[in-house]
Amino acid sequence: MAKPQIGVIVGSNSKTSINKQLAHGLVNLVPDQADFEFLDLSALPFYNRDDDADAYPAAFSAFKDKVRSKNGILFVTPEHNRSVPAYLKNALDGASRPYGSGAWNGIPAGIIGTSTGGPATSMAQQHLRNILVFLDMPAMAQPEGFIRWTDGLVSADGKVAEASEKFLRNYMERFLAWVALHPKK
Repeated sequence: MAKPQIGVIVGSNSKTSINKQLAHGLVNLVPDQADFEFLDLSALPFYNRDDDADAYPAAFSAFKDKVRSKNGILFVTPEHNRSVPAYLKNALDGASRPYGSGAWNGIPAGIIGTSTGGPATSMAQQHLRNILVFLDMPAMAQPEGFIRWTDGLVSADGKVAEASEKFLRNYMERFLAWVALHPKK
């Protein structure tokens, strides 16, 4: 059986994003079990439904093609004001339009994130789960990944610290099993 094709979407556009660092650490835990591609959101314009009819942005069309080519999507997101960042929400909205031609339908998802605060990204993850229900993306429920960021959690070369490796490796193995259990429609 071919390796699953997994899209990795980081909900932050910061060059120093701790969530981007976490995403690289996660991918490095299971590099031989799937083919991972980081899906870049930076070229996506601000979504405007007025463009749906005649001027749907080419950047969104290309992004939707990439999303549709994946067997699963791993969302690694920070929390902004107790919800998902606008950067991520824009990608979710734009790739779900025009109505009836959404790219997300039936693609299984994993959700994880990190923050320096105690509750990590729990509220953002809950809001993202609500959005994914509407987008018809089965989201893995367990294990949850509310990761409190500490210096050294992921090294500069993308290696996860020993103290967190077992949990995060298990998370990734469970996510890949979730993807196998839920072939996209």
